[in-house]
Amino acid sequence: MYKIPDIAPFREKLAELDEQMAEPNFFSDQRRAADVSREHQRLTSLVEKFEAYHSAVQQIEENRSMAEDDSVEEELREMAAEEIESLEAERDKLSMDVLRAMIPPDATDSRNSVMEIRGGAGGDEANIFAGDLFRMYSKYAESRGWRVEVISSSPADVGGFKEIIFSLSGEDAYKYLKFESGVHRVQRVPATETQGRIHTSTATVAVLPEAEEVDVEINPNDLEISTMRASGAGGQHVNTTDSAVMMVHKPTGVTVYCADERSQIKNRAKAMAVMRSRLLQAKIDEENAKYAAERKGQIGTGDRSERIRTYNYPQGRLTDHRIGMNLSLPPVIDGDLSELIDSLQNYDYEARIDNLLSKQSQS
Repeated sequence: MYKIPDIAPFREKLAELDEQMAEPNFFSDQRRAADVSREHQRLTSLVEKFEAYHSAVQQIEENRSMAEDDSVEEELREMAAEEIESLEAERDKLSMDVLRAMIPPDATDSRNSVMEIRGGAGGDEANIFAGDLFRMYSKYAESRGWRVEVISSSPADVGGFKEIIFSLSGEDAYKYLKFESGVHRVQRVPATETQGRIHTSTATVAVLPEAEEVDVEINPNDLEISTMRASGAGGQHVNTTDSAVMMVHKPTGVTVYCADERSQIKNRAKAMAVMRSRLLQAKIDEENAKYAAERKGQIGTGDRSERIRTYNYPQGRLTDHRIGMNLSLPPVIDGDLSELIDSLQNYDYEARIDNLLSKQSQS
């Protein structure tokens, strides 16, 4: 069982928020009010969980005292002793709940997501695999009631995608998908393989938090925007109208191409949304790099070169290499990601708790 850090700083912060929420003009700034209210709710829940934990600890002490007191009837002593095991289990669960509540959520957890999938090594099979991943995430999004909207896509001739960028809108979308960034590897016999040989191919996945204008300030003079006729699937219209948009952020070289809409204005808006998300992710990655030592043991969310998972079709097995987890492949590739994502989040929570306690012992 983990030792609970001092709760006093959290109580003090909650008292400060109580004072802020009591101010007459508290709701004049809606954004600030929402942030303060959300933090107040989190800290209130933390204190309530700690009170329940403290009550369980006291109950265990009382039961032990009763079980060892010869002046108490034997039947009551036995009942008190029997309850200790279940009370200890409840105490341990509550201690984990308290520690989790002490970890501040990432500021972007509640955001929608922008996801980018690209075929990697393996030619046609890599592009087909990219299409499989898009369907997998789309089905998972559907199971959670999220909305999926394609922002930009480059279909491959044999099926799948050379690249597809899409948004996922729904409650805590980024929180649940942020650990999907990295290299996904597939091992299977391609449909075009005549001798039954297993091929290994890859696709890269990047998950970005949807950015708002206040997150990233973009100077219009830093953007180079050009329009052109869209190529590929889309009908006659896209081949005769300059509706496609290419946007380049000159200071960073970040480039976004969007051609899925028939309207140049809509493509421009979508390109700007992706541009903001990529620049916000770059800021987040830069901050994370500063605190790399503190984040030791946590699951990375931004390294697109890290091989994170293998989809082995001949053995029907999916392996997540970061946490050493094996699952049956068919349900996962069909969109049932809940167990995998829950395990990744739990692993990250445990690493964060270890970091929290390590910092507490050093202070």
